Amino acid sequence: MIHALLLDLDNTLLENQMDRFIIAYMAAVGQYMADRFPPEVFIKHLMTATNAMLLNRDPARTNQEAFDAVFFPLIQRSREEMEPLFDDFYTNHFPTLRPLTRPNPEARPLLEWAFAEGFQIAIATNPLFPLTAIAQRLDWAGVPVEAFPYHLITSYEHMHATKPQPAYFLEIAQRLGCQVEECIMVGDDWEQDIRPAMSVGMHTYWIANGDQKPPEGEPLPAGQGSLADFGRWIRANRML
Repeated sequence: MIHALLLDLDNTLLENQMDRFIIAYMAAVGQYMADRFPPEVFIKHLMTATNAMLLNRDPARTNQEAFDAVFFPLIQRSREEMEPLFDDFYTNHFPTLRPLTRPNPEARPLLEWAFAEGFQIAIATNPLFPLTAIAQRLDWAGVPVEAFPYHLITSYEHMHATKPQPAYFLEIAQRLGCQVEECIMVGDDWEQDIRPAMSVGMHTYWIANGDQKPPEGEPLPAGQGSLADFGRWIRANRML
């Protein structure tokens, strides 16, 4: 029986073309820091530290700790010096990226039903951002943390792996207290969401139109379609 829904955020609950969004994000944070660091240098160091999170394989080290160990030595500043600046950026400048996104109108009805039915809900977005950036995007999606008692939101402060590492999906199941076969990963990205979740034994639902085909020779997800299609599917298949 499925007890836990692992829901990707971008292009699942929130319409957000991440390639465009990341470019805009990097430009915004680089410009914000421009009076302290040349933007191209700051962004280069930010990407290097982000890559350290993607490479993190230490179950005792959070993604934030992996980031900090690389980033702050590169910019020759301490977290204590920089944290007020990052706090101000996320409070006052990150929200300017909201027009690049659109809420998926199916997200809120799905979550209202799922919580009423007693599912555990994890927002399984790649934990490369701090919680504030993820909470803001949930607000943009119309499913804010103030409205829904999420059981887990994967952010860089507390997760120890990133997508597409199998360890990321195993950590979610462990934190929820579920067996992997009691979880279903719902997401739009085959390589980041579907393949690795299947590899650890989770059910999966691929947010993709009917013209998209899984890579040849790979197992099929349990279902495929829009978020609305998933809502209908889970109502009929939760006893899997």
